[in-house]
Amino acid sequence: MLARMELRQLRYFVAVAETGNISRAARKLFLTQPALSRQIKALEDEIGQCLLERQAHSIRLTPAGEALLHEGRALLQRADEMLDRVRSAGRAVRMRVGYAPSLASGFLSGAVANFSQKHPKARVELFDLSTKEMLAGLENDTLDVAITVGQNRNSHGLKWTPLVRAPWQLAVPRHHPLTRRSRVTPQEVAREPLLVFCQRDYPEYWGVITAWLRAHRQRPAIAGEYDGVNSLLAAVESGLGVALVAANSARLIPERVRLKMLSAPPQPLCIAAGHRATRVAEMPLAVFVEELRHAAETFV
Repeated sequence: MLARMELRQLRYFVAVAETGNISRAARKLFLTQPALSRQIKALEDEIGQCLLERQAHSIRLTPAGEALLHEGRALLQRADEMLDRVRSAGRAVRMRVGYAPSLASGFLSGAVANFSQKHPKARVELFDLSTKEMLAGLENDTLDVAITVGQNRNSHGLKWTPLVRAPWQLAVPRHHPLTRRSRVTPQEVAREPLLVFCQRDYPEYWGVITAWLRAHRQRPAIAGEYDGVNSLLAAVESGLGVALVAANSARLIPERVRLKMLSAPPQPLCIAAGHRATRVAEMPLAVFVEELRHAAETFV
């Protein structure tokens, strides 16, 4: 019987059941009311059960109708998912990746190269973005993966895979007096003009830095805010101040900048790959995240 029942008729029935009114359902489906009624009647004849009790201005589901609504929703969802998988299989893989160079430096390129070997027809697109922009990209589906500071928990429909725990270091100009120190204390950091990433786009960075200094009863002397690691390090190189950066930024450090260890550093920064939780079963996405994880382990 189910083999002969049309999915189109089942969709019509679910629309009627959910609206509770044949006229409203017909408008929603862009059908005339008589045409919709005929389709529901044909479905009832096919099943051999009355599905709806017609009332003056509404309908009520019979026990058979209640059962079909429950089973029909699940069947339609599976059918839609199947079509999505079939359509995806016929399209070239496109992986849109948001990242911060200060965090992904050292392992992203290797992950992309390995992924491309396994998916030679794939097109990987890289976007240098702030944390705020990456989270928005995941939410509005303009990004597939974001590589940024790992969130505290899997929330807002996102899943995070930890990649690297990066310690903090202090970037100072090459001839700065602090270069002679083996380790720099929080008190010494607080006495210097501090250059930071802008609070609006990197709120988690601000949270770590200010909490760390506050824990040591220090107040930062903020001397400038920057929208990316290159401009931040260029300012340090120019002698405008010092900056706290993740240690894996070492590959990006200009020639006239030195990295110094901290005597009581903040907790290491958790760098993670995030994507929408509903896409966890998608094979290309799972392969890309696994390549990121493997490349990060090799990098460490």
